[in-house]
Amino acid sequence: MKRTLILLASFLPVLSFAQHTQELWYRDPANYFEEALPIGNGRMGMMVYGGINKDRIALNEASLWAGGPIKEEKNKTAYTHLKDVQNALFAENYKAADSLVKFLQGKFTESYAPLGDLNFEYSYPNGKPLNYKRSLDLRTATAAVSFQIGATTYTREMWISHPNQVAVIKLQANGKDRFSVSYELNSLLPHSNGYRNNYYEMKGRAPIHAEPSYRGDMPNAVVFDTVHSMRFSACVKIASTDGAIISGGNKVVINNASTIILFVSMATSFNGYDKDPGLEGLNESNLAVAALNKIGKLGYKEMYEAHVNDYSKFYKRVNFSLGYDKSLDTLSTVERLKRFSTGVPDNDLVALYYQYSRYLLISCSRTTAIPANLQGIWNQDMRPPWSSNYTTNINAEMNYWAANVANLAELQMPLLQLIERIAVNGKETAKYYYNAGGWVAHHNSDIWAMSNPVGDYGKGDPCWANWPMGGVWLSTHIWEQFLFTNDTAYLKAKGYDLMKGAFQFCLDFLVKDKYGKYVTAPSTSPENVYITETGYYGQTMYGGTADMAMIRELAKDLIAAAKMLKRDLKQVDQWEKWVAQLTPYKVGAAGNLQEWYHDWKDQDPHHRHLSHLFGAYPGYTITSSATPELAKAVQKSLEIRTNEGTGWAITWRVNLWARMQNGERAYDALKKLLRFYESNSPLQMHGGGTYTNLFCAHPPFQMDGNYGGAAGISEMLLQSHQGYIELLPALPAEWPEGNFSGLKARGGFELSVAWKNSKISSFNIISPTNTTVKVKFNGILKEVKLKKGTNTIL
Repeated sequence: MKRTLILLASFLPVLSFAQHTQELWYRDPANYFEEALPIGNGRMGMMVYGGINKDRIALNEASLWAGGPIKEEKNKTAYTHLKDVQNALFAENYKAADSLVKFLQGKFTESYAPLGDLNFEYSYPNGKPLNYKRSLDLRTATAAVSFQIGATTYTREMWISHPNQVAVIKLQANGKDRFSVSYELNSLLPHSNGYRNNYYEMKGRAPIHAEPSYRGDMPNAVVFDTVHSMRFSACVKIASTDGAIISGGNKVVINNASTIILFVSMATSFNGYDKDPGLEGLNESNLAVAALNKIGKLGYKEMYEAHVNDYSKFYKRVNFSLGYDKSLDTLSTVERLKRFSTGVPDNDLVALYYQYSRYLLISCSRTTAIPANLQGIWNQDMRPPWSSNYTTNINAEMNYWAANVANLAELQMPLLQLIERIAVNGKETAKYYYNAGGWVAHHNSDIWAMSNPVGDYGKGDPCWANWPMGGVWLSTHIWEQFLFTNDTAYLKAKGYDLMKGAFQFCLDFLVKDKYGKYVTAPSTSPENVYITETGYYGQTMYGGTADMAMIRELAKDLIAAAKMLKRDLKQVDQWEKWVAQLTPYKVGAAGNLQEWYHDWKDQDPHHRHLSHLFGAYPGYTITSSATPELAKAVQKSLEIRTNEGTGWAITWRVNLWARMQNGERAYDALKKLLRFYESNSPLQMHGGGTYTNLFCAHPPFQMDGNYGGAAGISEMLLQSHQGYIELLPALPAEWPEGNFSGLKARGGFELSVAWKNSKISSFNIISPTNTTVKVKFNGILKEVKLKKGTNTIL
């Protein structure tokens, strides 16, 4: 029977779907960080272990970093070496270029620091604990622990309020018996504990400098001072209890209680990326105490309702179901993960992972100019992996790939705000290192908005230390934000000028090759190594495909923004002519998209990075409809690279295969992402997966893989980058039935879709305006007229 396309009035309700599993739960306490459960309010973070007699809650505060404002003093004349590097490159002397480019290196970033731990010791009546459960409810952002001893059930509830800016811990005994508990604050950082106006407080300092952990054991790897370093405070207040309180020494003891409610507050002296946190810092103790005092007489129920309502306004925007088997309800999350890793399907686990990724972003990206770092906001190490910084050659950007499509656009604002700050420092970096205008950023940044090349002034490998496209890549997020939100105000006020500044650097930096085409020189393809025809293993080159793809993307975005805003129209023609002279994409002898300017081989053919495929994802200067031959070359490159890699690298493959509209290859990569990986595993550059608590395993754990995984799942279900909305563009055979509501498409459209037997059975679109849009579904591209509001179609 022929289907009829139906447009109904805008008052019709949006399709609504139920999602089954929205809770992570476990039968045992956590032994490792990668088993503990994360909670957060964007600024404060906790990891809940759930021990019975001894328990640990790891504490973090988003602004607690080593270091201070950027002061570039050692390398203000680095640009004088640039011409020598370029001469070596165009003379094809890559060995000399690899050596000379090290003169264009600066300091490493600083590290994100762990605040400390809140440790508990419990005393219960004699008896064996039964029916233990540790859980995280994604619907309410609440972690819980429960078990029975005798006839009494003991429960703990923990959540962190964004409206009230405190963490709340409720300990309770339901039954005839009671319990006693002592707690204390501790930290790896220098600290002191004491009492202040009935608050138990820990005060301390972050390092003034912490070397990246990958530099190994070295003298003075962590340096402290008592003048310039950032201070912190953590306060615990007993909000209510029916037990007897004893305070003294470093511990607080509460005896014979049936209920205890604790408030925890954290603060630092951070006062901005350009302020000395020691000399110009805020009063961290006053801030921590003020948050506790501000609560006043608010009750637990009232605060909890405010917390859930605030969190739910983000979380409830999206529902997602791929069907479920009720018999799996008896299996814990880790049991299901292990089962899935053996090849047994569990589509509901995929849906849970998707919503968990959204939960994590809500929980760690709500602080002005402090976006989610490599570990989100959850870190326990003095020298965390890769300094837990903002690695801008993929990882920081990947954290936000899903933000817009997953209906969390506001949560990308901290990243855009950090870009504003990086651009300020980046102007000096462009001047000192390249004698260029505009602004530039490199491989890493931190809370101090560092923009210079890393490497400790010549000690870093060029393939990661000397990559100057960080500002270009970051700036593409500005236009994406506009496309999804239609937020012209931000684009006019800040976004456009940031994009233009990053593009200006490109105009000044690029030079022409012997064919008269513009190329970057020096150039690298992040973290990869090439092999020349003579057998040289090199890192520095000119005209790398990744660079050119990112510059094309930014230029396309800027030109579109200029035309829309009617800005710089006299320059647009010049920009378009300049873009036409960029060295083009090239297809190699193997049918792959060439990564290097020349058709060289890779040292590692299966390298984790896919930077040369940027034009296909997250960019879209390569698409299946507009550039099919290049898309075919992208697919060949993916085949050569394989679907293996570290955790985040696998998620990039999910997204790219989805863009290539190959659902089976995308799902194969997703299965590899969701294979179980043992906790507390060592660092390695392959074999990633997922830990017990569903954190992504690089390994070690990195949050980018979670966010990139959500982006990949979104991309399999909904695409809007080719000038039309496409539904289920990369649906694998393993997902024959399902539904989602709340996902966003470019243009500000919100989609709800249901399908059976791999065919869409119903969908609707919420449109921000009266408009016409092209939609591709069930293999057919249609043009439909939309009214402002909800339009039910099909």
